[in-house]
Amino acid sequence: MATAKNKFVSHTYVIFFVQIKVHKMLTTTISEFRKDIKKYINTVSEDFETLIINRGKDQGVVIISLDEYNAMMATRHELSSKKNQKRLDSAIDKLKKQKGFQKKLIEI
Repeated sequence: MATAKNKFVSHTYVIFFVQIKVHKMLTTTISEFRKDIKKYINTVSEDFETLIINRGKDQGVVIISLDEYNAMMATRHELSSKKNQKRLDSAIDKLKKQKGFQKKLIEI
């Protein structure tokens, strides 16, 4: 007689919620940026500001912190497939309808 083995499938989903600080973007010219590079870089990295450096008509450069860039790339990755998009949209809908739940994290 053949013995059936129980197979357990485990899925782990982690959803991150990020509070977004709404702020005005800083803007400057390339000349002003050159005069005080350290101040601008510190403001961008410490205060999570976005800096736009105007370089003439319809040209410019955007400077953001590494943390903000990494968060954007993670979001881009999470939304890179239709399957992930649907899963995240479903999770957001459940939370909006207050059908979410809490679980304790297990230390490994």
